[in-house]
Amino acid sequence: MNKIKCIIVDDEPLAISLLENYIQRIPFFELVFSTENPILALEYIQGNNSDLVFLDIQMPELTGINFMKIVGEKQKYILTTAYSEYALEGYEHNIIDYLLKPVSFERFQKSALKARERFSGTDKVESYIFVKSSGLQHRINFNDILYIESIKDYINIRTVHEEYIVLDTLKSMENQLPKHFVRIHKSFIINLDKIKSIGAKKVDLISEHEIPVGDSYRANILNRLK
Repeated sequence: MNKIKCIIVDDEPLAISLLENYIQRIPFFELVFSTENPILALEYIQGNNSDLVFLDIQMPELTGINFMKIVGEKQKYILTTAYSEYALEGYEHNIIDYLLKPVSFERFQKSALKARERFSGTDKVESYIFVKSSGLQHRINFNDILYIESIKDYINIRTVHEEYIVLDTLKSMENQLPKHFVRIHKSFIINLDKIKSIGAKKVDLISEHEIPVGDSYRANILNRLK
């Protein structure tokens, strides 16, 4: 799946800044344009490729509803606004989700996953993920991942070849992984296909890494292996 090309249209600079930060943290999103002026956004869409618009509904020059009427189904939309009374308006347009400001990253992630499902199809399973590490976007095959470790504000993705330090949370990464990954500790997710043996307090991987098993996670991993 190619990255989803995103546009932000919002008359609040702080809202744009927040969404820009969130988009950069989603590996399958790519920010291609952001503006406070919906007219400029219309011009950009007319001359460039884009997929998904994060669209504020209440803007002085052109409302989000009218913006969608002009653009139509050339784009998909995630609506953002501080006014809950707009929550049900405009759903006849190609809307994926609705975000009520202020938007938390956890809520944003849920919208991002909805968008990925819409663009890729729910029956399609990706075999890789893109992550940003050391200033570069790296493609990592899921089958190459041994485990993922939480380290304060970062995660360490350890593969059979190397490791990647990524500014992200374990919870965020957990939401993006396929079913053969399981959390076995508050700080660790492992690839079930890489297990060599399971002890009372640890899991040995085929790479000879020993990963601790949290007491509250032990039953879950045993159930997953049945």
